[in-house]
Amino acid sequence: MRKASADAAGKASGKVSEKLADEPIPNPMTTVILADIALRAGGALLRRGVETGLLGQKFGTRKAKKIIKGRGLTQTLVGTALARVATRSVPGAIVVGGGLLAKTLYDRRHAAAQKAKGTEQVDEQAKRGKKA
Repeated sequence: MRKASADAAGKASGKVSEKLADEPIPNPMTTVILADIALRAGGALLRRGVETGLLGQKFGTRKAKKIIKGRGLTQTLVGTALARVATRSVPGAIVVGGGLLAKTLYDRRHAAAQKAKGTEQVDEQAKRGKKA
């Protein structure tokens, strides 16, 4: 009985090693890590393209790229945190969406002052992007 189980184990391990030899990456965890890196890089490229496209409609492509480049660490972290909160739960989406709606209504009510202030902030961020 022991010999039969030892033979079965030997055949099974032979099949496993043959399969591993056929795979380009034998360690499955490496495959998971590579997939994660590829997805994150693809997501970052897609996000940058969408940002440039949306900002490019309003400011022009060259200025849009400078604005994105001039974004500070705090601004990036706040944007990432808000996106995570909004996408992880329905209450989070309601809170973030409500905050955006409130900000939009506030900006519309104070349109002249907000437009001047926003234009100044965008120009400053674009200047920082030029230096980077």
